[in-house]
Amino acid sequence: MAGIEQLKVTSRTSSFFFKDRQMMAGEIGQQLGVKTIMEGSVRIFGKALRVTAQLINVAEDTQIWSAVWNRELDNIFEVQDEISLLIADQLREQFGHLNVADRLVVQPTSDLEAYEYVLKGKFYFNKWNPADVNQSIILFEAAISRDPQLIDGHLALADAYGFLGTVGFLPYEESWQKAMESIQQASLIDEENAALNYQLANQVFFTEADYGKAFAHTLRAVVRRPAYPEARLFMVFLFLVQGDFKQAHRHLQYVRAVDPMNPEMRFYQAFFWYRSGEYQAAINECDELLTENPKNLPASTVRAYALLMVGAYGRLFSILADIPDELMMPDEKLGLTCLAHKMKGDDAGADLMRELEANAAGDTSFQAHAYLFMVCAVTGKNDQAFAILDKLFSVKSSILLLSFNDPLAAKLRQDERFAVYQQKIYVVTNASEKPKKPRPAPPDPATVQLLLDQLMEFVVRESPYLNPSLTLRSLANQIEIHPNQLSWLLNNRVGKNYNEFINGYRVEHFKKLVVDSANAHISMIGLAYESGFNSKTVFNTVFKKMVGMTPNAYKKSTDM
Repeated sequence: MAGIEQLKVTSRTSSFFFKDRQMMAGEIGQQLGVKTIMEGSVRIFGKALRVTAQLINVAEDTQIWSAVWNRELDNIFEVQDEISLLIADQLREQFGHLNVADRLVVQPTSDLEAYEYVLKGKFYFNKWNPADVNQSIILFEAAISRDPQLIDGHLALADAYGFLGTVGFLPYEESWQKAMESIQQASLIDEENAALNYQLANQVFFTEADYGKAFAHTLRAVVRRPAYPEARLFMVFLFLVQGDFKQAHRHLQYVRAVDPMNPEMRFYQAFFWYRSGEYQAAINECDELLTENPKNLPASTVRAYALLMVGAYGRLFSILADIPDELMMPDEKLGLTCLAHKMKGDDAGADLMRELEANAAGDTSFQAHAYLFMVCAVTGKNDQAFAILDKLFSVKSSILLLSFNDPLAAKLRQDERFAVYQQKIYVVTNASEKPKKPRPAPPDPATVQLLLDQLMEFVVRESPYLNPSLTLRSLANQIEIHPNQLSWLLNNRVGKNYNEFINGYRVEHFKKLVVDSANAHISMIGLAYESGFNSKTVFNTVFKKMVGMTPNAYKKSTDM
C-alpha cells in the first residue's frame, strides 16, 4: 500500500505499536496523525487463511466499510498482493483517484521460513545492543542459508555487522569486512535496491570517512523509495553532523508523518535536539527510550553527551557506574568520565587525560580518538584538536565526520581553521531528491471525451449500478479501459469519486421506484436493494447526503 504514490500510509512499526492496546480510534488517529484507520486481523487455520479489514473514520469513530476474505495459504505473498489490491480499490472508490499498480507486493522469496528468519532477526536488531544484535545475526544467516538470493537477509546482516563494528563490540576491520561481503552479495542480486544504497552509505561513511559518497548513496535510496524510513533517518543524521538543522528537520518531519511511533525515529529526534542545543529535550526523549529498552546503546550515548552539556555530572557519573561492560566499551566510558571531570574542573581529569592519550596512540583506536579530540576542544587545546583531525584524515576515520561539529567541540568554531576544515570534510555535490521519471503526456482531449461518452452511454444503456457487487475495477473491465483511467476520468472529468458517481445513479433509480404505485407493496429497504444498494446504513446515509432529506421524508413529499 505504501507504494501508491498519492496515499500516505503509516509505517508498520508505528501501526503495530497499537497491537493489543485497548484504545479508541480517535486517540490512535491523533497519535498517528491520520484521518482514517485501517483495522483488521489475520487468522490461520491449518492451510486456510481468514483476513478481515475495516476502514474507520477517526473523527466520527464510525466504520466506512468492512470486508472478509477466506483464502488458501498456498502462497502468502500472492494472497497479500491480492488483498492489498482489493483494499486499494476500496480506498479509491471511497476517497478519490489513485494510480494503483497491477501488483503491490513483490515476492521477496519463495521460502517463507527464510523470510520469517529475517523478520525475527530485525526484531532483535532493533533493540540496538550487542547481545540482541548477535542474536539477529544468527537468524539472518539462517535465512540466507535457506535462500541465498534473499536480498533482505544479506542487507540485514550487513547492518548488524556494521553496527557492532561502529560501536566497538567487534574488531572494526573484521566487522566491516563481513558487512561489505554481505553488501557485495546484495549488489549481485539488485544493484538498484534502496536498502542496498542505504547500506553503502553506512559503509562509505564509517569505513572511508567519505561524507559526499555517503550522501550520494543515501539520496539514491530516498529517490528509489521516498517513504523508506531508514534512508530518510540517515539523511537526518548526515545533515545533523554537517550542521544543517533545517534540512535535517525536514527529513525528520517526513519520517514522523509516516512512522511516528518508531523508536529509531524517536532516537533521531533526540539526536536532533542534542545537536541543535535542546539538551533537556534530548535527555527526556532518551530517558523514555531507555525506560522502554534499557539496552538502547545509541540513546545511552546521546543522553550522556546531553548531560555533559547541561552540567549534570553527578547523574552522569552515577549512570556510568551502573552501565555493565557489555553495553559500553572501555574507551567510551573512559572518554565520558574524562570529559565530565575536565568540564567540571577537578583534578581527576589530568590522570584520565593521560590514559586517554595512551589509548589513542594507535591508528584504529577510533573511540579514544573521538574523546581525546573533544577533551582537547573543551579545554581550549585547539592545536592538539586539529592535529587529531589531521591524523583522522590519513586513517579515514568516521570520527572525523561525527565529532567535528559536535556541541562538545563548539569552542573550535571560534578558530579560523574551523571553516577550512568544514569545507574539506563535508563535501556534497548538488543533487536533487526528485526522481528523474519521464512525465506522462497529458491526456488527449479527444480521447478523454471519447472515453467519457463511452462510459456515460454504457451506464445509461446497461444500468450496471443495479448490481450491488459492482466495483470500479469490474466497471472498467466492462467498458474495456484500465481501472486507473476510469478512476482519473471520474475524479478529473466527472468531478466525482466512484462511489459518488455510482450511488448517484442508484439514488435516482430509487426515486423512480418509490413514486411508482406498482411498488407500494415493497418496503423502502427492498426498493433500495433493487436500486443496487446492499446496506441499509449506506443507503440512508447516501440518500440524505445527496437529496437533503431522509428516504421517508422524500416519499412523503411526493405524496402531496
